[in-house]
Amino acid sequence: MMAPLPPAGQALVFLIAVTPICAWVIFTDLKYMKIRNAAVLALLAVFALIGPVVLPVELWLWRWSSAAVVLAIGVLLHLRAGFGAGDVKFAAAAAPFLDTSLPGLQLIFLLLPVLTVAALLTHRAARALPALRDCAPDWVSWRRADFPFGIPLAATLWFSLALSALAG
Repeated sequence: MMAPLPPAGQALVFLIAVTPICAWVIFTDLKYMKIRNAAVLALLAVFALIGPVVLPVELWLWRWSSAAVVLAIGVLLHLRAGFGAGDVKFAAAAAPFLDTSLPGLQLIFLLLPVLTVAALLTHRAARALPALRDCAPDWVSWRRADFPFGIPLAATLWFSLALSALAG
């Protein structure tokens, strides 16, 4: 087993591994307004398999607790505020990848609202343009009043890892 990588290296390895999953989540949330359980399980599998190789084992074990915390908060938001179950599961599966130090949390709490507004405005503008809607006429998200929140969730995970990888 190799020695744990420095934080920028950890973020880069995770970024490479989660990029296709993030793209899959964004696509399925746009097309079906669903985040597949298989995507959530794939994200968990990536952390379970790659995490102990690139992180110190103690940190890898500790980061699993962030998944539990996010899942608990997410279930409350699902029950009280109508958050989607797929969004809750994805957020919980993404949590262990994220740096929970103060600078890491500040980055997440900056990225999530900014990317949510950007995704919402972009999605609403795109669906208002018939030429764009006609490119993907079967997308459920064009017709629904609610918003595919998997877009900013996946983007937050991706950009957090990308910025952390670049910081090194």
